[in-house]
Amino acid sequence: MSDAGALPYRPCAGVMLANRTGRIFVGQRIDSSADAWQMPQGGIDPGEDAEAAALRELEEETGVHAGLVDIIARSRTEHLYDLPDDLIGTVWGGRYRGQRQNWFLMRFMGEDADVHIVTPHQEFRAWRWAELDELERLIVPFKRALYRAVVEEFRPLV
Repeated sequence: MSDAGALPYRPCAGVMLANRTGRIFVGQRIDSSADAWQMPQGGIDPGEDAEAAALRELEEETGVHAGLVDIIARSRTEHLYDLPDDLIGTVWGGRYRGQRQNWFLMRFMGEDADVHIVTPHQEFRAWRWAELDELERLIVPFKRALYRAVVEEFRPLV
């Protein structure tokens, strides 16, 4: 395996989807045996901008389309995280050391019945609305600092 420090970060977009009561969408990952929950996120395709990627990922992972959300804010900076050593070289074809993420706060204007996690690219086995202060403890440990930063940035707007 190559030196992890020499690998680039994968460009990514994430969505903090807040409902009308200020609770946040989290999905339980289908590919993990751990009790791993996360907000929708995914890679930015070549030539795609971060906002378009965020909306695409949201629809691919939750069935929620752009017409059901209002974009409230974009993170001021990219947020980075590094993969644990045991995952470098195994995810994303071993091409990345972690992710650099642009985050978007979106208000969900639909109803719970509009959420459909069974999609052609299903990533979640279950979903629920979580309190803002629950998010950090729900995510895998190597992403906790990133989630803490995103929560603190968006807290006044949720």
